Amino acid sequence: MSGEQGNDGMLDIYLFENGQLLEKLQDIVLEQKDESFFDEDAINEIFRIMHTIKGSSSIMMFDDITKVSHKLEDVFFYLRESGQDNVSHMELVEHVLEVADFIMAELQKINDGEDADGDSAELVKKIDDFLCDIMGEGNEEPGAEMSVNEQPVAQQFYIAPAATESSKFYKIWIQYHEETQMANIRAYTAVYALKDVAEDLLYTPDDIIVNEESSAVILEEGFRILLQSQAQVKEIKSLIDGTGITKIDIKECTAEEYQRGFDFLEPSQSQETKEKKEEKELKPGDFVIESKSPGKKKKLVKKNSSAPKQSFISVNVEKLDILMDLIGELVISEAVVLQNPDLNVPGLELTNFKKASAQLMKISSDLQDAIMSMRMMPLTNTFQKMNRIVFDVSRKLDKDVELVLEGESTEVDKNIIEHISDPLMHLIRNAVDHGVETPKERKAVGKPEKATITLSAKNEGGKVWISVKDDGGGMSRQKILEKAKRNGLLGKRDEASLSDKEVYQFITSPGFSTKENVSEYSGRGVGMDVVVKNIQEVGGTLDIDSVQGEGSTFTLKIPLTLAIINGMVMEIGGSSYAIETGSVREFVQVSRDMLIHENEPDECIMIRGECYPVIRLSKWFGIENGEQDIEKGAVLIMENEGSVVCLFADRLVREQEIVVKPMPSYIKKIK
Repeated sequence: MSGEQGNDGMLDIYLFENGQLLEKLQDIVLEQKDESFFDEDAINEIFRIMHTIKGSSSIMMFDDITKVSHKLEDVFFYLRESGQDNVSHMELVEHVLEVADFIMAELQKINDGEDADGDSAELVKKIDDFLCDIMGEGNEEPGAEMSVNEQPVAQQFYIAPAATESSKFYKIWIQYHEETQMANIRAYTAVYALKDVAEDLLYTPDDIIVNEESSAVILEEGFRILLQSQAQVKEIKSLIDGTGITKIDIKECTAEEYQRGFDFLEPSQSQETKEKKEEKELKPGDFVIESKSPGKKKKLVKKNSSAPKQSFISVNVEKLDILMDLIGELVISEAVVLQNPDLNVPGLELTNFKKASAQLMKISSDLQDAIMSMRMMPLTNTFQKMNRIVFDVSRKLDKDVELVLEGESTEVDKNIIEHISDPLMHLIRNAVDHGVETPKERKAVGKPEKATITLSAKNEGGKVWISVKDDGGGMSRQKILEKAKRNGLLGKRDEASLSDKEVYQFITSPGFSTKENVSEYSGRGVGMDVVVKNIQEVGGTLDIDSVQGEGSTFTLKIPLTLAIINGMVMEIGGSSYAIETGSVREFVQVSRDMLIHENEPDECIMIRGECYPVIRLSKWFGIENGEQDIEKGAVLIMENEGSVVCLFADRLVREQEIVVKPMPSYIKKIK
């Protein structure tokens, strides 16, 4: 591997892992933002996250990220050691989120191929002032100093061994997951983390920086460290624990054992044990420490090697898109072969052909399911990000808002997630800004001072429904109509003939806003039209409902997948039409006495005591030679979004997979 390729691989891992750490950091903070303080687990986890980001950023020489993460690490080091008396929790939350925003912005620059040129000086000073304040308030004696997690970047980590009475000696064995990439860099991260507590430090392999092949040795044999330090085992473990590590063994030993070097076998182990170890090479992960009874030594026991292992591999999404397109072409080619008119020769024996074609259809169907499952992702991360938006916007607008998440484990195509992230963010901002009232206004009308916004997702009828619902003041039909008239959106339509939902759709028009004052978040008349455009790009729709005084609900209805759907092919006057199978509730055989002709030309049909409207598709499409006799044709009961209707066609032909592709741009230009 060339150095350039190696650096690119390191950078990809750096960006991926630190991005995940920042998401985890934000989740922890937002989960406990309404508490009085961070609990002990949260403090330890935030400290570990910042320590990991600091170490990896230092290795990659992103100095400003290193500085700001180091300074926040100092704060949580102090909180971990000294408690949280007189600490403003909300101020601390804001500082953590500011650091997360800064680092995330820098990572985005790096990902875009730009320089990480953000200046951390102001942010570092702000956090440093906060740390000085809480340290000054926490010290009982004037002038007392608290040991802070000082780690000068330029300081050499190897110090000449000068043992004191407080010095301790440790033998450390770190084992990494067998599929860990760049294990040599992770090992160096552990070494770098120990540099400030080390009086003496040696490790093997000792060429982890200059030799990429040392990574394979570490995965095979583990990474071993000799450490002379005054630190305790717990502190050492917290410093070196990080991503990819499966096990850390830290054994305190005597100076004599320390001098013997990297022989990690206990002196009490017999020569026979050593010979067996040499006879059969065993990987570090082959053994675990078995629980011991009081007074008995620990012993190594063989793990159950038959346990299933999960393997993961990162794949570029563009490759999945290509594979998806190829499967779509395969489905089209399959239909061309199986429906070839040359097969309609009278008397042609097709028994073997039909058996082979059935097997082909099964394989292509399984292939579709496999690629679909690879592309499906839960909405969890997308939903969790909305917590941050609610927190930021509600604080700036002096509103007390709680975000409730429902159905965040619902899975959708990755392409859909990319298209709905921005629309969701805008709808959430709108709900906080336009939708919910201030605590004072809510109290005046008898509502709880804390407003609630519910973000939910569910699968229904082959679509995913994502709703943003608030318990605010709702929308005014009259106010929207007045604005629509001023903008010339009504045309020749009569106000009274418009349903509430049709009126609410006016707010998605470009330049439409009912807010008088322009704010940071709304009032400019942009946003909702972009929301609709993004949703339409993935074949979705936006449904708006509102009750004045009670709140509003915005619902995105998006197809679960974008490439292939199951369709029911039917014939009308010799022409073929298809409808999505997911919308078909059932097929029924109908007699003439089941028809009801109350309001011509409207036609209804009575089925099991329920009355449904009937749409004759030949009449709808203007086909003259379509079947007219209700008893000879086929009736499909269709259900969509709670509405039920019966479709009447000449006959049902077959169920078929249909490839959905966007219309080419040149066709869209044709009027």
